[in-house]
Amino acid sequence: MPVESHLAGFAELDARTFHDLLRLRIDVFVVEQSCPYPELDGRDVEPGTRHLWLTRDGVVVAYLRILADPDGVARIGRVVVAPAARGAGLAGALMTEALAAVGDRPCVLEAQTHLVGFYAGHGFAVDGPGYVEDGIPHTPMRRNPH
Repeated sequence: MPVESHLAGFAELDARTFHDLLRLRIDVFVVEQSCPYPELDGRDVEPGTRHLWLTRDGVVVAYLRILADPDGVARIGRVVVAPAARGAGLAGALMTEALAAVGDRPCVLEAQTHLVGFYAGHGFAVDGPGYVEDGIPHTPMRRNPH
């Protein structure tokens, strides 16, 4: 079953797609990781935000969003792979697509600390001290243009 990649701004998303993207994010970040937090933070609808997701047979299997921070830096966040789709390299494919979309802009993200090595493999470097958010250790990381 081939995986299809999609990239869209909020205005280009239909209601069903946005529902499916949010459901994956909430199922993993709020339910699986037991982190009740305000998932709808207002950034999904910003004009510079791009939603990137992968589908298999029309089902969302992975997602991330690319935010346009005020300083011109791209911010990758909400990186998630559906539990049933893990281990198939989808996170790596998603990051490759995201970095192609980011292009030559500097890019930052807040990595769950156990994933620092994964992001380092995509050109990110630790960019500050670690911290705990919602009970999960995180590490700020940055990727500068080549």
